[in-house]
Formats: sequence, structure tokens, C-alpha cells
Amino acid sequence: MKKIYYLSTCSTCARIIKELNLGNDFEYQDIKSTKITEAQLEEMAKMSGSFESLFSRKAIKYRAMGLNEKILTENDYKKLILEEYTFLKRPVIIVGKSIFIGNTKDVVDNVKRVISE
Repeated sequence: MKKIYYLSTCSTCARIIKELNLGNDFEYQDIKSTKITEAQLEEMAKMSGSFESLFSRKAIKYRAMGLNEKILTENDYKKLILEEYTFLKRPVIIVGKSIFIGNTKDVVDNVKRVISE
């Protein structure tokens, strides 16, 4: 499977998609217009090791909701991501059995390496 979960209004996601030149062999899912399903999120968490690894603390609502002052559980992370798409750290790119989460240079470089193999 080759899939990318991204936000079409996110300039960082657009830049990464352009930089990676993913092409048509990838399935693109704009998480704003096509919500992530529970099954999709569970599969991502299984691949990454946790729901927390998929959770973005940079989302504006993280502080606005006072979540930065709470101790969150795995169930909390799952529930929050399913309720509010901005809590998904993005982009999430799946290539075969590998998952890449976020937009750091190392993540993007690792995706480049894997898709060029």
C-alpha cells in the first residue's frame, strides 16, 4: 500500500508532496474532506506503535482545550484524533509496511530513501 494522509490547506504538506513527487501510485486522503476512520487510525497506530505517536501537540486546539495541562491516555489520543482532524500529526505516509509521521527533515529523507528503492 502507498498512501498519504494530509491536509490540503497545509502548505507544509503541499511542499512535502511536491518535494517527494509521489505521483499517481499513491492514494491521497485529505483528512479534512475525508475523515479518518477508526479502522484507519487503528492501523496507523499498530504500525507506529501508539496513538500518541500520531498526535500533534502543535495543533492550535491542543492548548486552547487545555490538553497541555492534562495527562492523556492512549484512548484520549485516539478519541481526540478521531474527533478533530488537526490533532493528526501530518503528513502520515505509508509505504508497504513502513509508516512515516510528521514533517521533519529526517522523516522526509527516510520517505525519499524508501520510495527510491
